Order: sequence, then C-alpha cells, then structure tokens
Amino acid sequence: MKTGRLEAFSDGVLAIIITIMVLGMSAPEGYSFEDLKPILPVFLTYVLSFIYVGIYWNNHHHLLQAVNKVNGKILWANLNLLFWLSLFPFATDWMGKNHFEDNPTAIYGIVLLMTALAFKILVYCVIQNEGNESNIGKVYSKDKKLNLSPLLYLIGVVSSFFLPIVSLTIYLGVALMWIIPDRRIEKTIKD
Repeated sequence: MKTGRLEAFSDGVLAIIITIMVLGMSAPEGYSFEDLKPILPVFLTYVLSFIYVGIYWNNHHHLLQAVNKVNGKILWANLNLLFWLSLFPFATDWMGKNHFEDNPTAIYGIVLLMTALAFKILVYCVIQNEGNESNIGKVYSKDKKLNLSPLLYLIGVVSSFFLPIVSLTIYLGVALMWIIPDRRIEKTIKD
C-alpha cells in the first residue's frame, strides 16, 4: 500500500489533537492583564504541547516521504504513535491547570516518553520493511536524537517528583533538540 492514506489519516488525527488542546484553554473572566496570570501555566503548557505535536507531524511527514510502501506492522506502529499523541490534550490540560505540580508533570513526561518510543518503533518497522540500506535505513540506523530522547524523558519523569522545574527544562530541551527538521531525509531522497 502507498503512504497517502496513512499520511492523510495521521494528519487528520493530529489536527484534531491540536483542536482539542486549544479548546482546553478558556479565557479569564476579567479584562486586565493581571487576570491572565492564573492561566499562564495553561498557556505555556499548550505552547510546549503544540510545538511537540508540530515536531511529530514534521518528522512523521519526512519519515513517510522516504517510504515506498507501508505494511500492516507500519499501520499498527503508526496507530500506536497516534494513540500516545492523542493523550497530549489530557496531559497538557492537567499539567497546566495544576501549575506544573509533580504528578501532572510526571504524567506529561510519561506521555512524552511513550510517544518517543512509539515513534522509534514506527521508524524500526519502516526500516524493517524498507531495508537497512534504504534511504530511511541510512538516516535513522544510528540516530542519536532518536536514542537520547527517551532517556532524557525518563530522567525528566523521575526528577518531576523532586524538582518539576528540572523536568520542564528537560522537556523543553528535547523539544529544542528536535525543532529543526532533519535535513538528512530530504538530502537522502534527492540523491
């Protein structure tokens, strides 16, 4: 099967996830800038989650551009990724409304960790289908970011019980690490 239907379905799910996240924010009752202070954590968490969903959308798009065909394993791995991404609205809402307390920050980190592992599984299934010498195999076979991210998320989850601000710094750091699109895929496809 070609990748078109998989991409279209995934794009639709990601659009719904972003919509649900923004609907989770509500405007304050007052009209002054002071009235915005209590909802600042909600807004900041939304921004971080929006960036993460954007990063996954971008990397998912690049990944599928290098894929010739998808099989059942790839379809299920993609659904696994979408499942974990679909938990972003819940984790975002809970962490933001509870002003970065330890348990919500840990759950947010667990969602990040599981999403990273799901993306890694998807990449593995694609490489298994396309072959180690394929374009995607060459790019992701020893990808440092792909392997480092889950470890950093795990450290973030553990540290959330002691210093949630450290966790948030780690989560932001990993996002910044991924925010620049991976040019290796585009370069490999053009070659």
